[in-house]
Amino acid sequence: MSYAIFAIAAALLIALGLHAALVRPHFIRRILALNVISGGSYLLLVAVSFRESSTGLEDPVPNALVLTGIVIAVSISAFAVTLARQLHRTTGRATLDEGNLE
Repeated sequence: MSYAIFAIAAALLIALGLHAALVRPHFIRRILALNVISGGSYLLLVAVSFRESSTGLEDPVPNALVLTGIVIAVSISAFAVTLARQLHRTTGRATLDEGNLE
């Protein structure tokens, strides 16, 4: 039953990140919100895959998926921050206004 706390925390992280990603117009805040969502999904994956056994061994596949996801999330975040920085250099804004795109 100890995994339920982690599952609840993961659901809260996902909800918080989803709210911030939909409400905030600033690119960097949206990138951070997406990182919070991915952290919540990793926590949820680990919480769901947790099994109590007498040997103490867990399934290594979800752990490998989480580790791979973290590496991918870091590289995608770096790329997104680079794009946001280039947008700021080009337009002088850190947000996208749909009416001002050319």
